[in-house]
Amino acid sequence: MGYATSPSMKVIIFLMFVLVATTSSQSQNTRCPFDLLYHLGDGVFDNGNAVANMQHGSRLPAANIPYGNTHPGKPTGRWSDGLLDIDYGAQGLGFSEITAYLSENSSSANAIMFAEKPRIKIPSYTVSLNIQMSWFKKYLNAICPTPTDRADKLSNALFLFGDVEANDITYSLIQRKSIQQVQSYIPYVTKAQINAAREVIKMGATRIILPGNAPMGLGADPGSCANTADYDDMGCLKSVNDLIKLKNNELQQAIFGLQKEFPNTFIMYADFYNSELALIQETSISGKNKKMALQACCGVGGKYNYDKKRFCGYPGVPVCSDPNQYFFWDGIHLTQEANNRLSSALQQATLATLNCTIS
Repeated sequence: MGYATSPSMKVIIFLMFVLVATTSSQSQNTRCPFDLLYHLGDGVFDNGNAVANMQHGSRLPAANIPYGNTHPGKPTGRWSDGLLDIDYGAQGLGFSEITAYLSENSSSANAIMFAEKPRIKIPSYTVSLNIQMSWFKKYLNAICPTPTDRADKLSNALFLFGDVEANDITYSLIQRKSIQQVQSYIPYVTKAQINAAREVIKMGATRIILPGNAPMGLGADPGSCANTADYDDMGCLKSVNDLIKLKNNELQQAIFGLQKEFPNTFIMYADFYNSELALIQETSISGKNKKMALQACCGVGGKYNYDKKRFCGYPGVPVCSDPNQYFFWDGIHLTQEANNRLSSALQQATLATLNCTIS
């Protein structure tokens, strides 16, 4: 493994499948009271590990054009036309640009964090939180031989755990599990996220951010036979977003309990739901962008340019001329511009709370 230091001697090692810093450029002179940043999460934050790590990674859409068209002009394994929220988040905290860490020889598994209970089928390129934690501990044990060394390193870091459960909920719904069934899975999802945070705290971590889920009921085309009362004014499926809000509320309650358990640890909830929803609403009322608020830039079919059987990158699937005018890239993941805007919105509240300064 390799990494590079930034001008302020800070290193970033994002673990979302495990990511690592490689260059020393900074967009601003930000100083935070920690020198390391670890992140475990799902494909929304993957900057290329699934493509590099999977046996057939080169066949994934993110490994091929038009992914990466905006930046750097070729595919990087990111599920976007360019940079991700996590890329901008790293820059905003004063760290280096990041690239995928895992090698092609790393192991993976077709599993989710609660696979034994609900029995949901998940694609092989998704990796459970438990597996990501095992990767992290293996890495940490390799560079820090004693518990004291590990505690010292982790006390100088910020940890992010999430978004880690979007696949669990999404694939449950795709496989026609009812809202009630998926709701029954939420305690398992929340428990896995909290247990991972608890584990690293016991290892020495002192700063934890646990993001909530973003809205998932966006862009669900009612069709001619659906009950339009099930959808809100933006065309979002109410029952799905209500489920996500319930999950986020349970996570916040669990965070409250974790904070009581570890009163001397900084633990913060990141509100992805309202941040993303606000940006979509802003886009939907901005004149020329109104029709583009929920449409995919890269896609075809239906009201929102999305058909899972004709996904972005498939032969004959068109790409919009200006991704910066769109919020969604492929109907699931965001465009670079949307990632930039979302990261900026979240940073405004986070930097001061983390006692970071910008000069």
